[in-house]
Amino acid sequence: MSDLPPPPPPPPPTGPPSQPPPPTGEPVRQIARLVDGGEVMVEAIGVTKSFGDVVAVSDVTFQIGSGITAILGPNGAGKSTLFRMLCGLTPPSRGTVNVLGENPRTDREVRGRIGLAPQQDALFDRLSVLDVVTFAALTHGLTPTEADTRSRRTIAWVDLDPDDPKPVGSFSKGMRQRAKLAAAVVNDPAVLVLDEPLTGLDPVQRQRMIALFNELAAQGTCLLVSSHVLDEVARLGSNVLVIAQGRLAAAGDYHTLRDQMDDRPHRVRIGTDQPKEIAAALIERSLAEGVAVTATAVEANTTDVDSFGRAIAPLAVELGARLHEVAPLDDDLESVFRYLLERRR
Repeated sequence: MSDLPPPPPPPPPTGPPSQPPPPTGEPVRQIARLVDGGEVMVEAIGVTKSFGDVVAVSDVTFQIGSGITAILGPNGAGKSTLFRMLCGLTPPSRGTVNVLGENPRTDREVRGRIGLAPQQDALFDRLSVLDVVTFAALTHGLTPTEADTRSRRTIAWVDLDPDDPKPVGSFSKGMRQRAKLAAAVVNDPAVLVLDEPLTGLDPVQRQRMIALFNELAAQGTCLLVSSHVLDEVARLGSNVLVIAQGRLAAAGDYHTLRDQMDDRPHRVRIGTDQPKEIAAALIERSLAEGVAVTATAVEANTTDVDSFGRAIAPLAVELGARLHEVAPLDDDLESVFRYLLERRR
């Protein structure tokens, strides 16, 4: 994408990253540092955002470098509010936000190096895609000629036709997502913030969009990509921040976090005609840490759901019990986020 020469490599680190001691009376915060040996490009320290009595983001601290960082969390977790603060669109109620070493709220030059594709459609429905992207380019100070050239190249890069006369309001969801991406990257941003950019895309479109993200990451761009879908995050890259109830619930490598999610306690309902016998056998064979028995079912708690799942059918055969149902009671994403949040406290 970028015509600019690559930035010089950062100086080699002189030692492990350290956090300066806080002033007297301030708590020492644990920094979620997702920087693979390079410079910190986006930083939040103790960031909180309140709207009246509602706390949307609470005491979030992290450092992010170049490459893709996925922001995972349920709808309403505070991801969009966090993104607005990182882009300088709204100030934090408390804490500090730095992008490329400066405050994006007060530094206009830094804001010009940030690209944003919001979750909501921020497109002019009656304009063509070329008009939409050119307008975005002009707002970043490009001349009309530069804006036209850059916009055409960027639109083609996202697999749209710059000469398509149709208004973007008639585009499919996937085409609109690509138009938003083009408008966000037309200024060759150093930091790109993408709020739920894969929503509404079919599998082929999703794969192509992620390929574009990887292309930008390889050029040294810092991408923050939000999602509420766990499987999407697996395809985005290894660095993940998990936001739940406005708090940073977990941070780090995707596979490590996935292991934490799988290791959490699970509640499983077993519908059977012999609930007492099934419950006793589960406890006796250490397949469950606890059970609750009703007239028609057993609710079991287990931390090894794979072994539990493999054992339940042979166990029923051995006991001569009939199974009508084996179903997880807490396998939704919300319960996963709650568990990670409780682990961090």
